Amino acid sequence: MPVNPSPPQRPLSSQAWMQPGIFFAVLAMASLSFSDVTSKWVMLSVTPVMVLWFRYVVQALGTALVLAPLRGRAMWRTHSLRWQLLRGLLMVTCSLLAFYCLQRMPVAEFTATVMLTPLALTALARFVMKEQVSKLRWLMVVGGLIGAMLVIRPGGQVDPSVGWMALTVVLTYAVFQAVTSHMTRTEDPAVMQLYTGWVGWAVSTLLVANAWVTPQSLHEWTLLLVVGLAATLGQYLLIVAFSKAPASVVSPFLYTGVGFSTLMGWWLFDHMPDALAFTGMGLVVLCGVLSGRIQGRGKP
Repeated sequence: MPVNPSPPQRPLSSQAWMQPGIFFAVLAMASLSFSDVTSKWVMLSVTPVMVLWFRYVVQALGTALVLAPLRGRAMWRTHSLRWQLLRGLLMVTCSLLAFYCLQRMPVAEFTATVMLTPLALTALARFVMKEQVSKLRWLMVVGGLIGAMLVIRPGGQVDPSVGWMALTVVLTYAVFQAVTSHMTRTEDPAVMQLYTGWVGWAVSTLLVANAWVTPQSLHEWTLLLVVGLAATLGQYLLIVAFSKAPASVVSPFLYTGVGFSTLMGWWLFDHMPDALAFTGMGLVVLCGVLSGRIQGRGKP
């Protein structure tokens, strides 16, 4: 998602907590956490591929309905169709893996593991984009990885095989974010969202043909619709958040998603992470926040 150049950073005052960017970021994470928890709930009776299909139907139709009256056919205008397709494929792959993980592991532990993504981007920046990374930021990467290992450790509450799948989600999503960062130099963010939704819908439609199970009640239909609405709303609110405040201000508040997922997982599934998992989740959050602050201070 696009991030405008940050102005000189100043310490957060008591009034800064009321900044619109922070408010929208926290609201976005609440919405995305709610989407994850609802996905896990509805996957007790339907397949992950069906949840994926509903998620992208809502995004594709919702984005098109918003943009069509404003832009007409121009809403499909892009400088690079290949990059749009690649971004869409990365996102739908990430979403499908995430749904399979959510089906098999607690929401709080999954969310904490996915929060490794900014740290994974640090590694991509060094080895793929050849950027300079300080030793302190490398220390944060190692610390975050240790935290994730505490969450998905053998003998814990998470099946290690599913935990490694969650790390695959992290890597895929990090590549997706890197591609997004590259594309925002020339592409309209709204058009990117449009293409991502329709690519996701097309791929999930091919997959759902052999995995369709007709929902048996209005309750299931409603939950599937809620998954799509909450996910789409969360993504939109994130874009708004980064348009209202610098990334270095907004990013630390994205980790509120871990808290929301923990509370919602406890409320719906009566699950609370054990002491070692809580320690690992805290370490991931701490390293992610510190890494973001280090990177923000290092910018001119």
